[in-house]
Amino acid sequence: MQRLLTPARQVLQVTRRLQEASPLPAIHLLPAAQQGFATVPAVPLAKTDAWPKDVGILALEVYFPAQYVDQTDLEKYYNVEAGRFTVGLGQTHMGFCSVQEDVNSLCLTVVQRLMERTKLPWDAVGRLEVGTETIIDKSKAVKTVLMELFQDSGNTDIEGIDTTNACYGGTASLFNAANWMESSSWDGRYAMVVCGDIAVYPNGTVRPAGGAGAVAMLVGPEAPLVLERGLRGTHMENVYDFYKPDGASEYPLVDGKLSIQCYLRALDRCYAVYRQKIQNQWKQAGIDRPFTLDDLQFMIFHTPFCKLVQKSVARLMFNDFLSASSDTQSGLYKGLEAFRGLKLEDTYNNKDLEKAFLKASLDTFNKKTKASLHLSTHNGNSYTSSLYGCLASLLSQHSARDLAGSRVGAFSYGSGLAASLFSFQVSPDASPGSPLETLVASVSDLPKRLASRRRVSPEEFTEIMNQREQFYRKVNYSPPGDTSSLLPGTWYLERVDELHRRTYARRPV
Repeated sequence: MQRLLTPARQVLQVTRRLQEASPLPAIHLLPAAQQGFATVPAVPLAKTDAWPKDVGILALEVYFPAQYVDQTDLEKYYNVEAGRFTVGLGQTHMGFCSVQEDVNSLCLTVVQRLMERTKLPWDAVGRLEVGTETIIDKSKAVKTVLMELFQDSGNTDIEGIDTTNACYGGTASLFNAANWMESSSWDGRYAMVVCGDIAVYPNGTVRPAGGAGAVAMLVGPEAPLVLERGLRGTHMENVYDFYKPDGASEYPLVDGKLSIQCYLRALDRCYAVYRQKIQNQWKQAGIDRPFTLDDLQFMIFHTPFCKLVQKSVARLMFNDFLSASSDTQSGLYKGLEAFRGLKLEDTYNNKDLEKAFLKASLDTFNKKTKASLHLSTHNGNSYTSSLYGCLASLLSQHSARDLAGSRVGAFSYGSGLAASLFSFQVSPDASPGSPLETLVASVSDLPKRLASRRRVSPEEFTEIMNQREQFYRKVNYSPPGDTSSLLPGTWYLERVDELHRRTYARRPV
């Protein structure tokens, strides 16, 4: 059994045998540069006159807990009307963590799985940044715990630290990784972005909006999912829609109505900025026409709950409608003319408009976005990793050929607030063995993995949540529970000592 010990005790040496296990199909990453990873070249690859080409996501790994509670069962348990959670939130199941798992263990698991699957040398990573809002220490970063995984390789030269602002930290980490790679600081190695969170709420009808999970992404040049340079629309402002001021509790303070309005307002503003930037790029290329939702083959969103995403697609169509000419409004948007002349800021509570555009955008939602909600529908909200779980779902629900050459829009939102709309350009090469085909194949088992989880009753779920409350901030204990219920290869919290120092172990693969 592997263990992570606190600094006062013996430090973990991650055993070589995990890296020497029976080989899995390797991903095809930077074949020329990969030869230089064991010994980084004296003159870093970044010290060339050209930008690294096509920086983006090369590989990704998704982790979610081994158990879930059914939302239909929760509707009965909380004695609410049928459909309150399944239709009102658009959720089917909710994954959750016992007291045996915390944000450190989630991130340990997803990073180790990514490294083992790709067979990448541990010294090939030059930057690792964590996006999370699940804070268990106000000083010590999750990133420092993850460094134990690199101990055996001797690689301590890894930049990056934790980034926090509600659900936005993962996107900020991804942007930072790309910025590092496209800067004079790049030393030729890969970057890794880790997003992980445990979303929990007090007992009651808000609790079914939770979830848990983590995503790790390998970032580098010549990627199958390229971050489009210069195409980020960002909006930030000071608002108290969702925040966590009480360090003695895992639970946030939430103004649900305000948070939804902030989300949609941020979407409006990010879309406007993104649209202006891409239209400026087009003009430089001799293309003079407005950008619309039709120019995105797929669109993914941060997903607090799935119903909000469907409303967001409708909101983007409303933005296009307001920007269109009168002739276009009368033709392409036939039947919606009654909403001409409205201002975006006056429509957040307009139920007639929402209903009309939900209907008008349904086909667009089904084609561009619905497939990306598979993980969210069955696992719930995982905060920073939510958007990237949607990306994994999109990949798992389409073939490489379906995705090749497409543009994927992505909207990231974190309460407080910080938001960005950006896009990926998917590689046109979907041939067997291509980076895109390999990436898609790596997440193709996502539905099967979700279906293999253990279903628990609302009563057992509530008992486990009560345990989390009981042990939160507690010291000198070992979490109760049977580790055999965890998925093989899962890291878990083994002990918290009298000085709050945490020890982790890994269930054998």
